Amino acid sequence: MAKILVTGGAGYIGSHIVNLLRSTEHEVVVYDDLSTGRRESVTFGRLVVGELEDIEKLEGLIQEERFDACFHFAGSIIVPESVENPLKYYNNNTQNTLDLINLCVENNINKFIFSSTAAVYGEPAGGVCTEETSTNPINPYGRTKLMTEWMLQDVAKAHKDFEYIALRYFNVAGASVDGRVGQCSPLSTHLIKLACEAALGKREELLIFGDDYETRDGTCIRDYIHTDDLARAHLDALDYLLGGGKSEVMNCGYGNGFTVKEVIDVVKRVSGVNFRVKVAPRRDGDPPVLMSKTEKISKKLRWKPKYNDLSVIVKTALDWEREL
Repeated sequence: MAKILVTGGAGYIGSHIVNLLRSTEHEVVVYDDLSTGRRESVTFGRLVVGELEDIEKLEGLIQEERFDACFHFAGSIIVPESVENPLKYYNNNTQNTLDLINLCVENNINKFIFSSTAAVYGEPAGGVCTEETSTNPINPYGRTKLMTEWMLQDVAKAHKDFEYIALRYFNVAGASVDGRVGQCSPLSTHLIKLACEAALGKREELLIFGDDYETRDGTCIRDYIHTDDLARAHLDALDYLLGGGKSEVMNCGYGNGFTVKEVIDVVKRVSGVNFRVKVAPRRDGDPPVLMSKTEKISKKLRWKPKYNDLSVIVKTALDWEREL
């Protein structure tokens, strides 16, 4: 059994990991400022409300609890916002994370699992990424996440007891199969959530940002992964580190690519609603194709996804959205 600090554990991704931790013997403390998360999403453990930049409060908590591991989800994640307000992203995703890592090193928290992103790859040739694909992020969001990966790599080299896993998420979607947690943020830009809102009449129309990309139907192609499978990858990463595993960077996706129009068609089919769709100009920072190769995570962590089906992802998202 380990005592785990989960920063951002009341948010979309963090809450799914916390929810899955309910089935373990680990002890969990969630640290979240509730700016994008909510209390009701913390289904397990103890919630401490605080801001990541409140070093004094965070340090007091860490010294009091004596954690064995840290899951770090308290990042800013909206790509267009990062382009418009890069300083917010460098402050939260880089400076605040640096301070957190420093507190972990000072207080012997030597197992660190980081929420990274496929955005570190930028616009890779062919659009399909292995962990060895060159990193060349095209927006501040991706750059700040890559900077954290660099920090973790350097810290692990300097401190021999410190080990980390950085999971490069592709497009995370859906809600927990048990219906306990899902995506709640009103600022979300995730396609499947927005499409489900349109299907349920919560928005008048759904926008497609660009239909002139060099893809099979002109819209961007993405690799979608169900939240529960992503959560399981984190628990597998924790088991790996607690069992003596060494630091690694791993892709977290399915390796399946769907265009925006294909996703919309699935949402329309599953919901039974032919909602309105409108084409808008391209957004800054959107690569045409971004898909994963996941042999490494399957081999290293023995990760076996259960919900590799776009219809299942959409159904869980739609069921969750109906209850909001």
